[in-house]
Formats: sequence, structure tokens, C-alpha cells
Amino acid sequence: MNETWRRSRADRLFDMANIVFFCILLLVILYPLYFIIIASISDPDAVNQGLTFLLPKDITFEGYKSIFQDARIWQGFMNSFVYMIVGTIIKLSLTITAGYALSRHDLIGRNFFMMMIVFTMFFQGGLIPTYLLVQGLGIDNSLWAMVLPGAVNVFQLIIARTFFQFSIPEELREASFIDGCSNWKFFFKIVIPLSMPIIAVVGLFSAVGEWNAYFPALVYLRDEALHPLQLILRSILIQSEAQSAMLDDSLDAQLYLKAAEQIKYGVIIVASLPMLILYPFVQKYFVHGVMIGSVKG
Repeated sequence: MNETWRRSRADRLFDMANIVFFCILLLVILYPLYFIIIASISDPDAVNQGLTFLLPKDITFEGYKSIFQDARIWQGFMNSFVYMIVGTIIKLSLTITAGYALSRHDLIGRNFFMMMIVFTMFFQGGLIPTYLLVQGLGIDNSLWAMVLPGAVNVFQLIIARTFFQFSIPEELREASFIDGCSNWKFFFKIVIPLSMPIIAVVGLFSAVGEWNAYFPALVYLRDEALHPLQLILRSILIQSEAQSAMLDDSLDAQLYLKAAEQIKYGVIIVASLPMLILYPFVQKYFVHGVMIGSVKG
């Protein structure tokens, strides 16, 4: 009895230590995001003086006003949205179909294909050959330059293949075939409805990746009308800081510098908000799909 009580007390201490540790970890992770939110609506002087540690000070929305008055923001939103939708559809289609095919034991050359795909994780052509390839295909400075070069992510493909391998039993396929089901019918009528967790995982990974795509736009897109939101926010931020640095009048320079500080925090919120809204809707599928797709692999 005494031993049971001591073990129980040790368990309680362990639980308390876990709760304290994860609370501290949660604060460490969340506070930077919280600080960016309150800094984006606080007076820049108060932010620089460290007066906005917990609550916003002298609330103002001038930073957001400056951001949303710029017509390029709306163009960037539209471009990023189109890149995200088209890129996610392409990635989902290729990753799910390829992952399912590679999970089938009756696929001839399955191990060879998998080895060649994994090989690309460690050895790649590099920036210049990739750029020359995109240019040679004639898709540079277009939508396809944003979505086609990274259309298949090997990491996501491995997770999808592992999910299908352990979640779709061979006996289910055999039973379906006995009932007259074809490969396509089995895939669309049975595999897809049973694979919502992995579809949510690949979809969320792809959507976040396409929304945050910055480097491909910097390399492949010359036309400013095609720039995604990330590139336009960068241009606005650089432009605001450059204007403040070029002004000789100290008062005007201070005003521009204050505006640049508010814009800096505001653009982080504007760029992150769509993904923060999307994540709660797929979170339950996300955890389930990642666990099945990765742990059993």
C-alpha cells in the first residue's frame, strides 16, 4: 500500500513537471507571435522602448492602413491564392496517385522507382541547371514556373506511400476485385474515401508551401504583375526603409521610419493569417495522417 502511494505521488510529480514544462514551452512558442500582433498595432516608439511587453501601447492601425492601401497587396493576394490552389491540386494528384501505386506489391520495379525517387532527396541538379531546364521548357515568367518544378515532394510521397501500405489491406482489394471492381474504381470508390487523413496532410503541407513560396518567384518571375504576396510584401518593406533612409529632413525620416516599423510587423501578420485560419479545419486529420504515415514507416 505504501509502495503504491509512493508510486502514485511520483506519478503526480511527473505529471506536474510535464505540465509546467509544456506550459513554459507553449509560452516560448506563442509569445513571439503574440508580440508581433501587439507590436503591429502599437506606437513604434513604445515598441522600441520596450513598453509593449504584454499589452499594446497607444494603439494605431496606420501600419495596416498603409499595407492595404497599396494595390499591389491585393494583386499579390490573388496571385498567391491562384498559385496555392493550382499547386496544391497538382501536388495532391501526383503525390496520392504515385504513393498508392508505389504501395502496391504487384507494381513491377517498385523498389527501383522508390530508390530513384529517394536518390533525388540527397542529390539534386542545383539552381542553375534547374533554371536552364525551366527556361528551356518555356515556362519561366509564368504560373507554371511556380507550381511545376516542385510538383512532387519526396518526403510527402514517402508519407503517403507508407499510409497506403499500412492502411489499405491487400484483402480489401482482393475482395473488391472478386466483386467485379476495377483498379480505377477501387482507387476512387474505396481508397480515396479511406485516405482523408493523408489527403489532409499532403494538402496542408502543399498549401502552406505554395503560399509561402518566395524563392521560385524571385528566380523565375520577371513580371511584377505575377509576383506572389511574399515578394510584394518584401518590396513594400524595402521601399519603406529606403524612403526613410533617403530623406534628409530628420522629422520626415523619423515618420517614415516609424511607418516602416509598423509595416514590418503588419506584413508578417498579413502573410501568416490565411494559413492560421486554414490550419484548425484540417488539424484533426493532420495529426492522424502524419502519425500513421510516418511512425509505421
